Amino acid sequence: MDFGIGFISNNIMLPILDFFYGIVPSYGLAIVSLTLVIRFALYPLSAGSIRSMRRMKVVQPVMQKRQQEIRDRYKDDPAKQQEEMGKVMKEFGNPLAGCLPLLFQMPILFALFATLRGSPFSDVPYSINLQILPKEQVEQIQPQAFATAPQNIYVSDGVHAPITAVLPGGNKLAVGEKTKVDFQTVEGKSLQSLLEEYPDTKLSPRFEVASGAERVKLNDDGTIEALQPGDVTIKSLVPGLAANKGFLFIDKLGRVGAIDPDGVIHWDIVGMIVFFGLSLYVNQLLSGQGKSANANPQQETINKITPVLFSGMFFWFPLPAGVLMYMTIANVFQTAQTFILSREPLPEEIQKLVEAEEKAIESKAAVLPFEPGRTKKDAEAKLSKKGSEPKAKAKESKTKEPKVREAKSKDVKVEVIPEKVSTASKVNRSEPKTAHSESTVELKSAAVDESEDVLPTAEPSEKEA
Repeated sequence: MDFGIGFISNNIMLPILDFFYGIVPSYGLAIVSLTLVIRFALYPLSAGSIRSMRRMKVVQPVMQKRQQEIRDRYKDDPAKQQEEMGKVMKEFGNPLAGCLPLLFQMPILFALFATLRGSPFSDVPYSINLQILPKEQVEQIQPQAFATAPQNIYVSDGVHAPITAVLPGGNKLAVGEKTKVDFQTVEGKSLQSLLEEYPDTKLSPRFEVASGAERVKLNDDGTIEALQPGDVTIKSLVPGLAANKGFLFIDKLGRVGAIDPDGVIHWDIVGMIVFFGLSLYVNQLLSGQGKSANANPQQETINKITPVLFSGMFFWFPLPAGVLMYMTIANVFQTAQTFILSREPLPEEIQKLVEAEEKAIESKAAVLPFEPGRTKKDAEAKLSKKGSEPKAKAKESKTKEPKVREAKSKDVKVEVIPEKVSTASKVNRSEPKTAHSESTVELKSAAVDESEDVLPTAEPSEKEA
């Protein structure tokens, strides 16, 4: 018995899906309800993972510093080093502890993903491998019936059954032999007879030759005729019951790809891809609020590019619209959960570490790199003091300058006038000028010229002379 992804999908996911479809007959609402139920059920696990990663992001700088100190101190004693490392892990926690809840979630999330990729939202594929042999070789082989793995097929709303593709005579055919692909339940009831119980349902399997088309002849009803020896692969698709049904702005839940081969763009799928990328980016911003200042710039760049790359991948590896809707809703739920948990106060001992780290960063930023003994505040105070000294000197010189000029002008009034009078009298007497008198007159006349712009009273006194 299968207890893997298929078991979870068939025995947990599909019954929940049928339950919600029975309440509100809408497969779109059933997808939303199923997604929320699974996400709420996994909330304790995902919350524990988010809390653990947030705690690790906060204590990581301190823990790494402590680990480096232990390596340097006990580099010659591996046993003691390992013992001290264990104490650090016990104090701060294991960095991989946040991954354990994610591992428990993965099987459930994969089963949910597989459920939405199958019936009734998507076409269900079957692959049949044939081996065509010459007649003389086939006569020596004991024929055995061939059957593929069963897959759930919705034959009506809320009604589904595991269906397998069967070749009654086996998958080894002789040249010229004919066989037909038949779809049956695990109990042996044919799909055709099952569909007759639900006349409103129209499910016609489609067939195509994936490889070895020249070796067989394939009819629309699934009849195969062997033509040449060799290997052949036949593919069949059973339509999904809700593949062509829409929901809100989504045209078809089973549509695969944002762009058709003929170039037609389906904006409903494009919108979901873009919104999925935005929710990824917001989720990263919220989960990165507690990161330290020592973050690697290269890692930050990768984190910014990841949402774009991850979202753009859906243009080249398309998924059904119903699966994209599930992924978008789940991501919005995860973003809201991260937002709520990021507002929780940190434990007291972790909060102390955060405050100590912030103080260390501030003190480190305050110290000048070229003068380790001085801080930026000391340098700013010294610069402001130096800047105030020239201003004070300039102010003092401005107050002294008028007094000096006034004193000069007073000297000119007292000394210049008599000198000029004596000079005039000397000229009238026609006495010869001496070198001493000429130099005195030149010096004092220069002093008069310098004082004219301050005290214009010197000029009238000269006229009187």
